[in-house]
Amino acid sequence: MMNRVHNFSAGPATLPLSVLEKVQNELIDYKGKGASIIEMSHRSPEYTEVNRQAVERIKKITGADDDWVVLFLQGGASSQFMMVAHNFLNNQRTANYIDTGTWSAKAIKEAKLFGNVHTSFSGKEGGYKHIPLSDELSFADDAVYTHFTSNNTVAGSQFASEPESGGAPLVCDASSDFLSRPIDLEKYGLIYAGAQKNVGPAGATVVMVRKSFLEKQRPEAIPTILNYQTHVEKLFNTPPVFAVYMINYVLEWVLEKGGLSYFEEFSTKKSDLIYNQIDKDDFYRGAVENDARSKMNITFRLPTEELEQKFISEAASEGMVNLKGHRSVGGVRASIYNACELASVKALADFMANFRSKNG
Repeated sequence: MMNRVHNFSAGPATLPLSVLEKVQNELIDYKGKGASIIEMSHRSPEYTEVNRQAVERIKKITGADDDWVVLFLQGGASSQFMMVAHNFLNNQRTANYIDTGTWSAKAIKEAKLFGNVHTSFSGKEGGYKHIPLSDELSFADDAVYTHFTSNNTVAGSQFASEPESGGAPLVCDASSDFLSRPIDLEKYGLIYAGAQKNVGPAGATVVMVRKSFLEKQRPEAIPTILNYQTHVEKLFNTPPVFAVYMINYVLEWVLEKGGLSYFEEFSTKKSDLIYNQIDKDDFYRGAVENDARSKMNITFRLPTEELEQKFISEAASEGMVNLKGHRSVGGVRASIYNACELASVKALADFMANFRSKNG
């Protein structure tokens, strides 16, 4: 008998069981070809079709038109912190950066190596508990882009919608809420997301870039592998074949479920179950301001660190795993991405109620 745990990992995260079963069935013999997809050339007709389908499915899900290119790159979102800045900044150019968490701070650090950074807002002194309102943001004149992190995995905060950009195209690190809700693509120049949270396994980074935005690239030479144009023009180097193959099936699953509107409603339903437990009294305390709460990564504290450890340990013994908060902040974190099933969230909410009754 298969015994699947309730997996609340922040990433690599749980994947749809139907996708895992499909991959399991095809792993040794892909579509009667006598070999696994991960044994085939990345230029074979089989992988070419996988890549084509994945690109088309992302465009269909997001509503992207022909001005958008979809790439599957390597190096994670962290490589994009550098790659975005390297393609668009220099000493004469400036970009706005909104600092709402650990990963946006890392993006700022990389960007400063290539050009000028205007920090539109920083929540560091406040412990990254706050998502700024429009009147809290400032912008540089003639900025090439405005960068933000849509969902902050460590802190557990999230932009409710796209922030103001000062008139510049938005560049977004959407790693932990990509494909969880509709977005206004007209506001964006580039979106990137590590696959290992909402889209597939670790090893691939989805990059959506607008062709017209690419026209703003810096005039200086860019190393070939780091130049977005290189990857737009052709499949330049061996891609993360297995990761893209799995992403393609996850995208198929997203479409079958009903697309972004379905997952927006599903995420709200799941997160409400846990936030309702947090809000019952003072036993559980949300780690961020209520208006900043994430629907992907729910962070909270208990009265003592000892109780937090007991909570995490007892939850694990009941099959609810990976609830420990990020090492930099502690506490408890439940990551409930698209593939996290409602039954898992209900199990956690019930456990929270029982744990409170016994320890409150």
